[in-house]
Amino acid sequence: MAVYTKIDKKDLLYINKKFRSKKFVGFKGIKQGIENTNYLLKSKNEKFILTIFEKRVSKKEVPFFMKLMDQLNNFKINCPKPLKTYQGNYLIKLKNKTACIVSFLKGKDKKILNLKNCYSIGKMVAQMHYSTNKIRLYRKNSMGIRNLNPLLNSIKFKSNKFTNIEKFLKKNFIDIKKKWPKKLPNGIIHGDLFIDNIFFKNNKLSGIIDFYFAANDYFMYEIAICVNALCFDKKNSKFLINKKKIKKLIKGYESIRKISIKEKNSLNILCRGAAMRYFLTRLYDYTNTPKTALIKIKDPREYYQKIVTHKNIKTFKDYLK
Repeated sequence: MAVYTKIDKKDLLYINKKFRSKKFVGFKGIKQGIENTNYLLKSKNEKFILTIFEKRVSKKEVPFFMKLMDQLNNFKINCPKPLKTYQGNYLIKLKNKTACIVSFLKGKDKKILNLKNCYSIGKMVAQMHYSTNKIRLYRKNSMGIRNLNPLLNSIKFKSNKFTNIEKFLKKNFIDIKKKWPKKLPNGIIHGDLFIDNIFFKNNKLSGIIDFYFAANDYFMYEIAICVNALCFDKKNSKFLINKKKIKKLIKGYESIRKISIKEKNSLNILCRGAAMRYFLTRLYDYTNTPKTALIKIKDPREYYQKIVTHKNIKTFKDYLK
């Protein structure tokens, strides 16, 4: 979450006209995250999240996210539930951009995950995959490895921090695409399960947020994203893989859905691909985000380290011991 687009009291009046069942009395910008503009909205007794969709989310794809969250709620997956306007629409136009309002999920993200948390996350991810298999929605993964060429070509390698990185990126990108697996079990995945998108309450997993990269892709690719996002520990400026966390994540997942041998054999290349995706998006944001945006930019070099780590790992078993 972040704030690129600023709103005022007039915008709040407009929002109240559209969502007549709720009377919003205040708003506050949310700085965390990097993709869309987000505000905390308050009514007399409730809280909600207003999202204004920015650069990487296409307007025509937004109804997919709304319908997905609505249906996941029906399957008892704890995630935000979209509100509808008095006209029955999920979406409104705000500041010439597409926007929506969803329910506020109780709990908060944790700065550091323990092994029990990793098991719970793995189990929750498998439950979500089991549920999405029953949902008849489809969206191509715009951030899938085969769709990242335009992003790579748009990055400006001007900063002194990233000299000599262009050659490394392109060489690895070509190798990853060449080795990308085919015909793995697939369905709708969350696609962005970072630590700040996973909420806990009283040290128990309470739900997940930010479904705006959800798409149809390999279930194992979701695990690869989780390995990158949740199973590395930062020590000084180094990011070190935590195999105990990976083991618990996998064990939690397999308590609901068994992972096939073919999927396990693909984990390394999927982890490399997931790390490449986030390296590219962070590198792009680092070089293109306006200084006026209320946002905390994340350092791309974290994912350079992770790509190198995965290159030195060969088999599924190597991730567990």
